[in-house]
Formats: sequence, structure tokens, C-alpha cells
Amino acid sequence: MKPVPEVLATDDIDQLLAAMRPKLHRYCARMVGSVIDGEDALQDALIKAVEAFATKGPIGNPEGWLFRIAHNTALDFLRRRNRQQALQSDEELDMIADQLDPVLSRQIATASLRTFMRLPVAQRSSVILMDVLGCSLQEVCEVMDFSLPAVKAALHRGRTQLRELAEEPEEAPHPKLSDADRKRLSAYVAHFNARDFDAIRAMIADDVRLDLVNKTRLNGKAEVSRYFGNYDKITDWHLVPGLVEGRPAILVFDPNHPGSGPKYFMLLNWSADKVATIRDFRHVPYIIEGAEYLI
Repeated sequence: MKPVPEVLATDDIDQLLAAMRPKLHRYCARMVGSVIDGEDALQDALIKAVEAFATKGPIGNPEGWLFRIAHNTALDFLRRRNRQQALQSDEELDMIADQLDPVLSRQIATASLRTFMRLPVAQRSSVILMDVLGCSLQEVCEVMDFSLPAVKAALHRGRTQLRELAEEPEEAPHPKLSDADRKRLSAYVAHFNARDFDAIRAMIADDVRLDLVNKTRLNGKAEVSRYFGNYDKITDWHLVPGLVEGRPAILVFDPNHPGSGPKYFMLLNWSADKVATIRDFRHVPYIIEGAEYLI
């Protein structure tokens, strides 16, 4: 992959978006607390970036420019979910950003999305930008539009709270598939793994909608049938029913790499016992990073 240009010109926008998409998703997912919602926020941010670029022209520091758009889009997303918290502390402490010790660094790297959501927005954003994505203090200030003392304060408090949260016992009960979801998903998965796509086609609604994320969208049984034909031509998948972030999902494993975790997942919505929508994340493999899933 070519390096991201220092100044963004017309011919570089597609290259920039492709290069930055996984990194931006890591930020959005941790900000909104979900790899699925994080992808939605990311897509909104990319649309805004393309629209803004059309009128802005050449852009210096394109990575910082994109992160600023992603940051503001994530905040908009949180406001729409009525989860907005205080963005800035009333006091700005004049302190240095303390160095991470190895234990805290590991705790931050492995913290769940649910844990990040327990931090106030400013603390969450500063920790993700600096400790997960490796931004400098100055870059964090520019993305968040905060002063240096405010960023240092938010970073210090966020790290402290993450350490405390990491030491708490995990008390959340494991979600389970309902009997209805298990039955429907198991039938779909069994037919898919057997490559019985005629049986699959019988399970989908006439007006079924497919979102092959970052690739294409198809509508109606005739168009979506081509999607199943493409899966019939490849061998790098094996489907397993499960849950992702508590939602019924299909986890996709690569049979050529036994023992490895899922590569990505699919989400189905049903209407009158027919598959109404399919959302397939095959072309955004970064989606599985940080996802909480159960088989």
C-alpha cells in the first residue's frame, strides 16, 4: 500500500480513505462502543469527508483532517443515541501526560468496547487517540479541539479510570440465542455450509436487501442470488451461528486455518420467517477486532 500523502490532492482521496479505513474504524468503534455501530459511524464520516473534499481542495495533514471528521461524526452518533456526556472538564490541570507502564499499556490494549464506553467522552477520545492509535499530544489537541492542559487532564483521568475498571470482576451475564433465533440461524448456516443455495434462496424474501459492506448493495431475490453464487466459487469460509455484541449473528471462519478465530461475521434480519436483510462484513475484516462474540 502506498504511503498516505502529506498533502491531499484530487487523485489521492481514494487512496487516503482505503489506507485509513481500518484505523478510523478502531477509533469510531471504541468511541461508540460497538464494532457494528462503529462501521455505521465510519461510513457517515467517509461520506462527509468526500463531500468536504469536493469544495476544500488540497489538504495538509490529511490524517489529522480525517480523524477530526471521524471524531465529530462519532460525537454526533452519540448525541443521536442520547448518550452524550460532558465533553470538557470544568478545570484544566497543568500536568504532563504521564508515561504508560507496561501493565497499564496492556490493560488499555485489551480493554473491551464496553469498558471504553464507561469513560466520559473526553477521556475516552484522548485515550483511544494516544494509547490505542499512537497519536501525539498535539495531534490529539487538534482532533478534539482542546487545549493541551485539557487533553493532558482527560488523558490522565481516563488512564486512571481504565486501570480501576480493569481490576473489577466481570459480572455481565453471557447473552444467549433465543430458541427462535437459534433455529433460524442454524437452518440458514446448515444450508450455506452444504452449498445448498437453492434452499437458501427459498429462505429469503422476494424484496430481500443485501449490504456487502464496502463493496456493493443488492436488492431483490434475483440480484441477491448472484451473491450466493459468488460464495459457491470460493472455499475460505465456514459459517457458525453465534452472537456478536449480544446480537444474533453468523461467524465466518477460514477452514484453511483451523484453530484461528472468526475472520468476519454476517447479520440477518427476518420478516415473517423470511430473511429480509443481509449485512455481510467480508470486505471489512477489521470489523472483528475488538468485537465481543460467542459461538
